[in-house]
Parts: sequence; C-alpha cells; structure tokens
Amino acid sequence: MKKIYVIHENQEWTVHLEDRLKELNAPYELWHFDEGMIDLSSEPPEGVFYNRISASSHTRDHRYAPEFTEAVLAWLEKHGRTVVNGTRALRLEVSKVNQYMALNQAGIATPKTLAAVGKENIVKAANELAQPSFITKHNRAGKGQGVQLFHSVSSLNDYVNGETFDEPVDGITLIQQYIEAPEPFIIRHEFIDGKFLYGVKVDTSEGFELCPADACSIEDMFCPTDTKDAQTEGSQKAKFEILSNYRPAFIDLYERFLADNNIDVAGIEAIADADGNVYTYDVNTNTNYNSDAENAAGIFAMLELAKYLQSKLVDLN
Repeated sequence: MKKIYVIHENQEWTVHLEDRLKELNAPYELWHFDEGMIDLSSEPPEGVFYNRISASSHTRDHRYAPEFTEAVLAWLEKHGRTVVNGTRALRLEVSKVNQYMALNQAGIATPKTLAAVGKENIVKAANELAQPSFITKHNRAGKGQGVQLFHSVSSLNDYVNGETFDEPVDGITLIQQYIEAPEPFIIRHEFIDGKFLYGVKVDTSEGFELCPADACSIEDMFCPTDTKDAQTEGSQKAKFEILSNYRPAFIDLYERFLADNNIDVAGIEAIADADGNVYTYDVNTNTNYNSDAENAAGIFAMLELAKYLQSKLVDLN
C-alpha cells in the first residue's frame, strides 16, 4: 500500500502532524533518521516522502541526521519518488549561507553578512563589517543557536576567546548586520504547497529564540513556550499572533523563490527597519506552528499540511 512517509529526527515536532494524518485516515509511516542503513541497489517503496529533518538535529545528539537524510533523498529522487522538501530544501535548511545566496538570487534582500572560520577571522569579519551593532549566528543552527548581539568588536573578541564561545557544528560563524526594528517583532511567513498560508507576528522583546513549536514547552531553555505565550490572566499580549488581511507585495517573490528551489513547505522570517526596508534572514524548511496563535485565528497549518500530503498521495493512485 502506498503511504505518506515522514522523514524526521524529533518525535516531539512530529506528533501534531501524526494527529492530523490520523484525523484524515491517511496512511503514513514515520522514518526516524538519527541513524540507519539503506541498500542503494534496492528500490524504495511507493508513496509520498516528506522531509522534516532539522538543522538543529545535532542539539539532540543526532549529529549526522542531515547527512544520512541527504543520502536517502538522493536514493528516492533517483527512483523518481514524490519527495516533499527534497535535496535542495535540505541544503538550504542546514546552511544559512546557501539560504542567503538563493534569496539574493531571487532578488530578496538579506542583512549584510560575512562568513568566517576560525576565531581570528570572526573578529576580522566584524571589523570589516564596520557596523556599530552586529550579531553572530551559526551557519547550521536552529533554536537561536549562536545568535548574540554585540555593540563592539572588543566585546566580540572577549566572547570568541572566552570560555563561553559556542563553536558552530560546521565551523562556520556568521557575522551579520543588526537590523533594529522600530518595534520589537518579526514576521514569520508560512507556506504550504509553495503558497502563502499566513503571517505570524512574533514578539522579540525577550530575545532571539523564536521557535513557535508547541514542543518547545518541553524545555524552556530552548525557546518560548505555548504556556508562556498564552494570553492568560495578567499577561498583556501573546508572543505569537497570526495577522489578518496580511499579504505584502514581497510574498510573490517568496513564492517564486520557493518554486525555484523546489521547496514545498517553509517558514520564512523577515524584519523591517525604521525606514520600512524589509530584510529576510531565515528560511526554515522544517517549520512548526504555534497552537495558541492558530486557535485564536482559526487557521490550522498542520491540518492544511496533512491535507496537502494526502492530495499528493491521491495523485499517485
């Protein structure tokens, strides 16, 4: 029987999709790729293969999940299987440098960024950037890894050569122009089937860790939680808010970018400066959704995703 195969390495980020697939009575199977084996001379099963491997897999001791997944995706694609978020999407998921180059190729502005390997070169890059404030981030990241704001090169030098320096898993540190928004928020744009679904306003007043997933509540240390996001008694606003009547002109550019890079499902994050210039700084092809925001808006992305995957399966029959 043909199925939907969900390729992943984090059960907590997959359970909501499972629930929706069950709701639709869609046949599915989970492929957990923290490790494994494939016979490259064999033929894959028939079905729809949805890749949900995350750039942050190494933070869950799944260091080689992306590399193994790329091998499996190459095998699937060679045999002409239907793959949602295939090899190209994975390459962008695990490299912000690849993201920025592809975004720029599509005519989408990104913050000025230098990539450096080696502590001396990180400091040198900050000097060359010549910005009063700048941030560092990991090239392969997730969960806000390596994201820190600096107001001087000397403070960066102290950090890089100090005991708290966070070494990137691929060795590449990005030094990036700091975009200061007039109000502390960014917009995350969600896409399914390469088409815009909604924009969610994310409050950044508490920092850079912007994970919207319900599973983030498992470990408060990693990212904001649904329990903290909820508009409970005494709170002033939700951290995540889905915007109504929102479709800026650059959404068309985003949709073309996704089509050109064979990305079906993604969350794209952007920030505007005081002059209204919009900068895109992250493409998440393992996107997650915030249930409090969705309940308030009456829009449910995991349900839409499950329907999309089911439609791809029906197309095979």
